[in-house]
Amino acid sequence: MCRSIKQLRRQDEAATTGEVEAAARQFVRKVSGYRSPSARNEEAFDAAISDVAAASVRLLASLGVTVEEGPDRWIAGSGRSSALRTSA
Repeated sequence: MCRSIKQLRRQDEAATTGEVEAAARQFVRKVSGYRSPSARNEEAFDAAISDVAAASVRLLASLGVTVEEGPDRWIAGSGRSSALRTSA
């Protein structure tokens, strides 16, 4: 559905809260049809991102994936995380 959402269940490293939030934001953008909401819709947009991120963390935890505090490490267009890119 949304090609820019990256897979967060990886064998080589934990997912980060920044990655989960970025995936949730992309999902809400796709579903709503808005890249960024109007001031009138911003509260609902942000609440939806928070809800999707929380559900994603619960799903990942149930799959045995560690989610740690941290930024979004993905480099746009590379399909790889910045941590993997620097070690390759």
